[in-house]
Amino acid sequence: MADTAAPNGNGAQDGDLTPAINALAQYTKDLSFENPNAPRSLQPQEGGPQINIQVNVNAQQLAEADFEVELSLEGDARIKNEVLFKFELKYGGVFRMRNIPQEQIHPAVMIECPRLLFPFARQIVAEAVRNGGFPPLYIDPIDFVGLYRQKMEEAQAAQGQGAPLAS
Repeated sequence: MADTAAPNGNGAQDGDLTPAINALAQYTKDLSFENPNAPRSLQPQEGGPQINIQVNVNAQQLAEADFEVELSLEGDARIKNEVLFKFELKYGGVFRMRNIPQEQIHPAVMIECPRLLFPFARQIVAEAVRNGGFPPLYIDPIDFVGLYRQKMEEAQAAQGQGAPLAS
């Protein structure tokens, strides 16, 4: 009889050293949709609205290998400074990191986990906008690598402001 590892239920073998990110749960933490000027805002408009969207990612460690990641999407649509609609979504997930080098955990949590959450959050926003009486809003894909780099540069700049200049 050959010694083979038994599957653990997630397709991985016991003793498998392949790096993996497993989504243990996904959920809506908070969802808000406002249509403050209805029914006037639902009437045909001249020209398209100006859409503004802000994206943020937060994470916290829950256990040695488990992390909660929260993707926040906030936005509004306006015509001539009149709000057509506003939305706010906080969509979360719990992820388990396996066999990922320590120096790669932070980028994996802040880039790969939101990348996995985004399609679900995008669909929730599209349906909320559609249910509010507007055509669905399909948010363009987000560059989570660029967002991560921007946040890291901002954090480094904030740390550097209080430090004396090197001579």
